Amino acid sequence: MKSKFYFLVLCLIGTACSVKKNSDGQTQKIKLLPSPSRSTSAEPFLFTDIDSTVYLSWIEKSEGKASLKFSSLDNGQWSESSVIASGNTWFVNWADYPMIATNGKQFIAHFLDKSGASTYAYDIKLTTSSDHGKNWLDPLILHDDKKQAEHGFVTLLPYRDKFFVTWLDGRNTVMEGMKEMDHHAGHHGAMSLRAAIIDANGTKINEWELDTKTCDCCQTSAAITTNGPVVVYRDRSDAEIRDMSIVRLLDGQWTEPKTIHNDNWKIAGCPVNGPRVVAEGNNLAVAWFSAASDTSHVNVIFSTDGGATFDKPIRIDEGNAIGRVDIVMIDEQSVMVSWMEGTVIKAAKVHSNGTKEPSMIIASSSESRSGGFPQMTKSGNQLIFAWTDDTERNIKVVSISL
Repeated sequence: MKSKFYFLVLCLIGTACSVKKNSDGQTQKIKLLPSPSRSTSAEPFLFTDIDSTVYLSWIEKSEGKASLKFSSLDNGQWSESSVIASGNTWFVNWADYPMIATNGKQFIAHFLDKSGASTYAYDIKLTTSSDHGKNWLDPLILHDDKKQAEHGFVTLLPYRDKFFVTWLDGRNTVMEGMKEMDHHAGHHGAMSLRAAIIDANGTKINEWELDTKTCDCCQTSAAITTNGPVVVYRDRSDAEIRDMSIVRLLDGQWTEPKTIHNDNWKIAGCPVNGPRVVAEGNNLAVAWFSAASDTSHVNVIFSTDGGATFDKPIRIDEGNAIGRVDIVMIDEQSVMVSWMEGTVIKAAKVHSNGTKEPSMIIASSSESRSGGFPQMTKSGNQLIFAWTDDTERNIKVVSISL
């Protein structure tokens, strides 16, 4: 199959850069979009609603206070930013970033707030809005264990007329009588995976424990298939194998955790590198990072039955992957995957038949924590990318025409 893209280079001078390098003479454009955030911003997240409106959320810090803000994209221009919530006791982390989601009518967002003196004692707080984000309800704590423990790595998705939420929950890592711990090695129990259904007022309708032992600090990911919600995450066996697992909600019951592919990556600590899953109908794709056998790689895997079974994985990196993946569905047979190859953010179109088109260079970034996790979403025939420029401490955004 001939590639639509040969290569693509970001032009940081002006607003757009076009390169004519493909076989059929088409021109691809990268457009640098002015960021709606200020210079003290980080932790971007992108979400596209059912009407193809793109939302960007991020955290700004000023005088010891953190604020979660958001903006919407209209005709290449960001709206004036709005504040979702603010606080001076938040837990702000490069890998555990807040999110926003909307079903077109109601909005939901989350952030992390300290619950105790130890480093890893914080709660997940949810807030909702019914007037397109103009006003937000007082935040509610998602979990009700009342433990001073880790709770985070949330995924938010619209689900019917409500919202689906999944997260990592540290209630079992804190035992009665144990001293406060400031590092993961101090855990006396395992991190678990939980999920819930939340209504427009932030009220919890259902809650489940999906897995009793998972990796401590890798992002969760979820998608809504025709059959129902699925959650993909980095699991953790008693032998410290930390491969990707999936659980699925079928007829009101969750399936047992199932490994999507046996990388057999044995690692004693958390690699802070979660998967991303996307679905259209029951066509589903997962992208993830692994360093099994001391070889780092980024894989993509497809399923046509809602995640019950998977095809063979397709390796897409170019030998220097550090992960930090994202994925969007292009059509039923292809996805766009982004990842970091060293200090470079790259993206490539991957087909379910096992073929990968040549990668595109999106931007140069940083391997440091301050560079964060690049984000990607799709709206119509546009791909939108956002990441943190750790030199300027500001968020950069670009769009690409497919």
